[in-house]
Amino acid sequence: MGGRDLSAVDGHYMLETTAALCRIPSPTGYTREAVVFVEEQLAGFGLSVRRTVKGALVASFGSAASEGGHRTLSAHVDTLGAMVKEIKPNGRLRLTQIGGYDWATIEGEYCTVHTHPRGGEPGTVSGTILTTKSSTHIHGNALRDLKRDEQSLEVRLDARVGSADDVRRLGVAVGDFVSLDPRTVVTPDGFVKSRHLDDKACVAILLGVAKAVTEAGIEPAVPAHLYVSTYEEVGHGSSAALPPETTELIAVDMAAVGEGQTSDEFATTVCVKDSSGPYDHGLSRRLVELAERNSIDCRVDIYNYYASDVSQALRAGYDVRGALVGPGVDASHSYERLHQRSLEETARLLLAYLTSDPEA
Repeated sequence: MGGRDLSAVDGHYMLETTAALCRIPSPTGYTREAVVFVEEQLAGFGLSVRRTVKGALVASFGSAASEGGHRTLSAHVDTLGAMVKEIKPNGRLRLTQIGGYDWATIEGEYCTVHTHPRGGEPGTVSGTILTTKSSTHIHGNALRDLKRDEQSLEVRLDARVGSADDVRRLGVAVGDFVSLDPRTVVTPDGFVKSRHLDDKACVAILLGVAKAVTEAGIEPAVPAHLYVSTYEEVGHGSSAALPPETTELIAVDMAAVGEGQTSDEFATTVCVKDSSGPYDHGLSRRLVELAERNSIDCRVDIYNYYASDVSQALRAGYDVRGALVGPGVDASHSYERLHQRSLEETARLLLAYLTSDPEA
């Protein structure tokens, strides 16, 4: 086995890569541009990358002759978003959600409609998500009391439109994808605040692990794979096409920071149970012990309203041991925030895991 330099992780690279990924629109089902970005990053580290039929990415490293089952780290590049459900007679758009979020968390957000007119070139039309009673000067308490849902929120397009036909002439149609403005900001003291840190921060961590492994000459104890899924937010990201030799699967996904949780924006977290049930006890304990032995700031937590790529793989029938690891993210599925330190601690734990002996 080669070196095990856990300090080889490049926190600045992971932070900047997180921000770059967040700025690429990729609601579930519309992930091609983000997948190409990740693919190019992995290829730049000298890794061979393949795409699955569903558009996920698989990259591998480590000697195929090594003993022991293979290990796979999975993160997802797809995000929350929406699609055009209806073009209203007044030229506004009604949306249908992609992923699970509260409608209230997107009120007032800028958005982009990705158009694909028949016989025309793909394009974009910008807009803002507002309530149907958006002016307090007109609606008063009716605005304050309005329930935020699919019926009460709509998109106001940044175009001179007053009818459904006006909107259609822009190339907008039912079924067009709608991405949310991430409003990504990297602060001087190492925070990144943005939509879609779930799970683009963790894709950046996988890239950081790949960078450390290839540039520092780190040799995994057994063959290892990176799996970047594209349908996690709708429930089937890793339900197919995992590397068949995988016996241990770790979902790298955000740790939810908030009241009643142990997770922290400056640490990594091992989640031992979520809405899908408990994760593999032995693998979870091994990760916690690796963190303790390597002075990695690691928390143990449980998320009641959460599922992961591991949840989806197990439901699909994969016979694997599964665990969940991730950086602390505040305000999950809203306007999120994390710190560079949590990226580094998570990457260090994953490197410690990849280089640990199978029986450890």
